Order: sequence, then C-alpha cells, then structure tokens
Amino acid sequence: MITYPQQAVAVSEPPPELDEGEYIAPTPRVSVQAFCETAESAAAVQAAAEDRRMIKAHARVQMGGVAAAIEAYRSSPTPNVIMVETETRGDDILDSLDQLSHVCDAATRVIVIGHVNDVTVYRELMRRGVSEYLIAPVKPLDIVRAVSLLFGAPNAKPVGRIVAVVGAKGGVGASTIAHNIAWAMARDLALDAVITDLDLAFGTASLDYNQDPPQGIAEAVSSPERVDTAFIDRLLSKCSDHLSLLAAPATIDRVYDFSAESFDPVIDVLRSSVPCVVLDVPHIWSAWTKRILVGADNILIVAAPELASLRNAKNLIDTLKASRPNDRRPLYCLNQVGVPKRPEIKAPDFASALEDEPIAIIPFEPQLFGTAANNGQMIAEVAASHRTAETFRQLAQVLTGRAESKKTRASLLTPLIGKLFQR
Repeated sequence: MITYPQQAVAVSEPPPELDEGEYIAPTPRVSVQAFCETAESAAAVQAAAEDRRMIKAHARVQMGGVAAAIEAYRSSPTPNVIMVETETRGDDILDSLDQLSHVCDAATRVIVIGHVNDVTVYRELMRRGVSEYLIAPVKPLDIVRAVSLLFGAPNAKPVGRIVAVVGAKGGVGASTIAHNIAWAMARDLALDAVITDLDLAFGTASLDYNQDPPQGIAEAVSSPERVDTAFIDRLLSKCSDHLSLLAAPATIDRVYDFSAESFDPVIDVLRSSVPCVVLDVPHIWSAWTKRILVGADNILIVAAPELASLRNAKNLIDTLKASRPNDRRPLYCLNQVGVPKRPEIKAPDFASALEDEPIAIIPFEPQLFGTAANNGQMIAEVAASHRTAETFRQLAQVLTGRAESKKTRASLLTPLIGKLFQR
C-alpha cells in the first residue's frame, strides 16, 4: 500500500500539440468562402471551419478553384474572405487572380493556396493586394491562423487566454483549485487575471476571496446589450493588485437558465482586455457549459481518485478532444488523494485508463484547505512555503504557457512518479 506524503506532487509538463508560444485569436463573425482544386485542401479548409476559433465565422467550401470563384461572383456580392486554390504556375497565377479582382468587392480579403514555393510569385501577389499566400499541402491550423491574422491588429499579440477549470464530479474541489490557480497567476506570475464564477446559484468564489460584491456576472448575462469593457470593469471586485473577481450572486431566488451563447459577450470582453481569464465552470452538462469548455484555450479537469471521477473524466476528455481536434488535449489533476480508510484508484491506474498522466497530484489536506476556506484565504496566504502552494504556482505556469514548471524536491513518491511520467 502506498503512503501518500502530506505534500503535493510536482506538476508534470505535458507536450502540447500547439506551440505554447503561439496564440491564435478567435475570428470575428465573418463569412469565408473557399474554392479548392484538390480534395486534400478542401478537407483541410472544412476541418478549419469546424475549429473552435472559427465558431463565429460562416464558412463554405466548394471545388473549382479560381475559375469557379470568378463565375460565382459575376452576379453576386463577395464575402469577407475568399480563399482560392490554384495549381497553375508563373504568370498564369497572376492572370487568373487579375480576373478575380474584377469581380471582388474592395473590402474582400483574398487568401491564395498555391503549389509553387517561389518568393517572386509571393511578392507579386502581395503587391497586387492578396492578403496571404499559403503553400500546399495546408493544415487546418494554417487556415485558422491565416483567417485570424486578417482581422487582428498589425503586430499586436492578442491579449487574453481563457483557462477553464471543471470538476469531473461534484465535490472534488475544482472551484478551490481554480481560485488558487488564479491567485498564483496574479501573485506569482504578476499577470493581470480575472476569476469568473459561473455557478450563479451556488458559487463560492466570493467566499474564498472574502469578498461581498454587490454586482457580478448575473448583471452582465442578463443585459448582453450593455456588455462592454467599461460595464465589465464596474462589475469586477478587486482581490489583489493583479487579480479581480467576477462573482456569482450565489442566491436561488431565481432560476438560471441560459442559452448556448449567453456567456459569449462577457468572455469576449474579458478576452480582449485581460491577459488571463480563469473560468470556474460548474459541474453541469448543458449547451453553454460545453460551448465554454470547447472555446477555452486550456482546460483543466479536476478528479478524485475514485471510479465515478474516472468515468466522468474519460467522458469529458474524449468529448472535448473530438470537439477540439487542433488543440492540446484537456489536462487533468488528481485532488484529495490519500483520504484515510478510503479505497482509492491509484494514480498509475488512472493514467492508464485515461491514456495520459495527471498534470498534478494534490494530497488530502483537510486542515490546510479547511483553514483557508473558513478564513476566506488562498493556500499561499495560509502556508506560503507549503508544497501545495508551489503546485498551484506550477499549474498557473503550465496553464498560461508562461514558463516551464520547475520540479520540486524529491519526496517519498519520487520513484513512483518517475516511472509514471516515463513514456
């Protein structure tokens, strides 16, 4: 039987599918029409159209290349973005695009997918007003990146990163972990962050931060037409120099029913104005919670070492992986590990079932977490030198992509963890 020490286990850095140094902003509500010549390019564009970052865009894929595009727009207005694939070379590319320019509206952006890797052709296309030239074969992220950059400010890196934290089941401590991660982002990484409590009926963020804001996210969701940066700023409650809280009312005097898009205006404003946004997502499955999780930049699932958590975590990971094929898979951590006399699923068994290691293992610490909760404080405020506080700092680093996590000093579990993380 493994004896879990009263210390947190070091965070494991997962290999990302998308470079952590790169951020692709969501596209605005634009229309995109693609005219491809090869089935491979058409499939890549279709996959890009289904990517979470293009959820607001209206995309359509057709075959026929530049000739089909010219014919389509002789008698109809052009969309915001036209994407054409051409297998021609040399002057033939320029001649066909010149014909396309005669039927394009002035504000339409043109992206060309070509099969010629020639800097001279590229420069000539740019001189003639083509917005982007991609060389086949293209990947879905190439398409998403190209469309995103068309509507971003020149040389400006998008501001916000959305981190969603959700429990695999109720009572596993997902909210507590979300609040402590947001605190670590603000205090240890010196990043301006907003913790958003999405559990409007039973949210605990205001209690954990010892705040009593008169307004919060309920006002924003109920008045989407008023949502802008100034309006959100008035709803935020200051928790520290770098951390603000968008609190839930935590009352049940009304029923909170939301459509899938209810939280979009709030998240869009936060993303545009705050470097880090941590969403404390309640453990319910609905259209709006799925939309929020699918749209997040990073997802952390919190699970306890028990069968129900294992089943639910696997279902969540499988569903979100299918909905986010171009993103890093959701991360998960094990919390409340080592409850006395409770049979538990061992971390290696959990990892085997989910085909991935936990990003962190946090031991059962009732005295530490209970004291922090009752005092309205974070773990780092109660015990700054405790290994659990260090774990939250490392989780904040991994989820924001700001730095590589540092391994903590050896513990009784070091040999086990070493074997666990060897792949």
